[in-house]
Amino acid sequence: MIAASKDAAPGAAPAPQPSGDSVDALHALILHQLEEDQAQDTISIPLAGKSSIADRMVIASGRSTRHVSAIADKLAQRIKQEAGRTVRVEGLPNADWVLIDAGDVIVHLFRPEVRSFYNLERMWSFGDAPPAAAAN
Repeated sequence: MIAASKDAAPGAAPAPQPSGDSVDALHALILHQLEEDQAQDTISIPLAGKSSIADRMVIASGRSTRHVSAIADKLAQRIKQEAGRTVRVEGLPNADWVLIDAGDVIVHLFRPEVRSFYNLERMWSFGDAPPAAAAN
């Protein structure tokens, strides 16, 4: 039996839970679109068992704020159209670091300097990744 969400209206059907296949399809769509838009240094971090915020986190870079903005716009539209997902986008006006929350997959798009500064790969790998080289 599936329990209804505590936020659901009385008598409303519970929201369907995404299957593993839909998460994999969403992840593949995101990776494909990032490749099409020439995102750089794309990595995917599995979060299952590490966090309940999402199943996967994808991190990529754009060459400039304009490139990051264009990648984010196109990716958000593609997720909405092809995956039928609600997408939340944060950071688009400055486009130094744009977060795209597609539910089961979270995407971080950075300018290279900003990505290097925050180093999310190391934080979310829990020691699996080597430390980033220190800038002089």
